[in-house]
Parts: sequence; structure tokens; C-alpha cells
Amino acid sequence: MRILIWHVHGSWTTAFVQGAHTYLVPATPERDAYGLGRPGTYRWPASAVEIAPAEIARAGVDVVVLQRPEEWELAEYWLGRRLGRDVPVVYVEHNTPGGNVPSTRHPVADRDDVTLVHVTHFNNLVWDAGATATRVIEHGIPDPGVRYLGELPRLATAVNEPVRRWRVTGTDLLPRFAALGGVDVYGMRVAGLPAALGLGRDRMVAHEDPPQAAMHASVVRRRAYLHLTRWTSLGLSLLEAMSCGMPVVVLATTEAVMAVPPGAGVLSTDVDELVDGARWLLSDAAAARDRGAAARRAVRERYGMPRFLAEWDALLKEVAA
Repeated sequence: MRILIWHVHGSWTTAFVQGAHTYLVPATPERDAYGLGRPGTYRWPASAVEIAPAEIARAGVDVVVLQRPEEWELAEYWLGRRLGRDVPVVYVEHNTPGGNVPSTRHPVADRDDVTLVHVTHFNNLVWDAGATATRVIEHGIPDPGVRYLGELPRLATAVNEPVRRWRVTGTDLLPRFAALGGVDVYGMRVAGLPAALGLGRDRMVAHEDPPQAAMHASVVRRRAYLHLTRWTSLGLSLLEAMSCGMPVVVLATTEAVMAVPPGAGVLSTDVDELVDGARWLLSDAAAARDRGAAARRAVRERYGMPRFLAEWDALLKEVAA
């Protein structure tokens, strides 16, 4: 199939474009939010092809995959066709609702011309989609190809915009963990985080938006991975760290309670318990390695690529029929 999809979430799309289709990714000269094209920090196959908006109507699109409400009108304008009538459409919801939870209405609620796909069961639970046909296709995690080393007794975490998002991303909790021996933070707009928290380089080092492969190679040298987000669908960086074989220290919120099994690290809503667990893993390299191995097994079993691509293939065939 020829699938029109925007580059919105790099990690999820990196998994999605591994399938046996042609993926048409809008690219504008400005490389704006609706025309980012192929990424520079992720490895995508040649089947993910950049396409200019003016070429989309003639591209023979079989299915449109939307990820933001405003893409509906934009896709119809670029295609010159009605979504859900002239061309099948799927809407992927990556995020938890931000409004009157759990009564927040989804933007495509009560429609009969679209299939809504949630990436976690928690999302499906908390969004109100009304009568819209809804599925859950859990994440797929490509094997990062790097393995846990853990020789540095420091913690690692990956988060985007932690200063702006603050309590959402658990930024306010980071100093307690940094005091244990230091935290390395990876992601977009993290450069100002140490100053915002009043932490020196001995307590926190920020790594601004590194390429994914370079980030994985650096993260696995740290003893454990830290995930403190209070409200999120499910951090893909958490699953990637687990796939690398890292033990994890995780705030037990949203879908994390399903993704992190006993034995993969420490999972709790009690921050004191998480701090104690992080201290333990930093001091016991053997225990950290054992829990990292359990974390890797769990991700390969639940979030493996064959299952992810097979479920998407089945859905795409269904909506295109």
C-alpha cells in the first residue's frame, strides 16, 4: 500500500515505517510541523519517501494515517478527496487526554468514517471516543542493537522539554535522584534544565537532542534508567532503554504499570521507594544487570516488531477493503 503519514513522533514512526509498504511523508521547504519529511536523528528505510504537498493528489494514496486533528482538513485539501469516503483513514492517538479526564471527548469521537487506534490500553480507557470504531495496537520497539554496560554509577533519563512541562515530566523530582550520584538527561530542549534546577555538572549533565543511535550508546553506559513522568501515554524511551537491557526506576503511572514487570527494576508511586531503589541499583552492579536482563526479555516479548507490524498490516488491509 501507499500510506500518507506525517512525521510527528520519531520513535513510533521509526517502528511504523519498517513494514512492507511505501510511506509517503510530507516535506515542505520550511520543514515545518506539517512537512518535516524524513528525520535526521532516526534511521528510516528507503520505503519512507518524502513527498511535496503538490504531489500528493497524484501519488496514488491508498490509506491516510492521521495523528493530529488538523491533519484531517489538510489531507483533504492536499488530496482533493474526502477522507473516510474517497480514501480510507486511520487516526492514531499517541497521547493521554489533557482536559477533563476521564470525560475528555476525543477529536474523532462518534464518527463512522474513521478507525481510531490507541497505542496503549490506558489511552483507550481514559479517552471518550463515543461510537467511533476503536482499536489498540501497542508499541513496537526495533531492537536498538546496543547492549547494557552500566559501568558508570549514574542514572539516565530521556525527556523532551522538561523545563516547560515540569510536573508533567516529573522534573521537580529529579534533584532527589541527582543527589545519589548524578543524572544524565537526553532529549529536546534539555540544555537549560540543570540551571533551572540549580544543579552543577557533578549532579546533572544535559545532552541536547542527540541522534537516536548515539543516545542509546551513551545511555547504556549508565547504571539504570529513570522514568518519572506523571502523565503520559507510555514513554518510548523507557521501552527502548529496557530493550537495551537496562534496569529501570519508574513512577507507576498510566501504562507504565503494564510495561514494567516485577524484576525489571523498581516501580512505585512512592518516590521515597524509588529513591531507595535507585540507590540500591547504583551500589549493586550485579543486581542491576539481572534486572536489566529481565527488562529486555519483557520488552522483546510484549513490544516486539513482528507482532506490531502484523497487527498494523491486518488493520490496514481491513480499512482498505
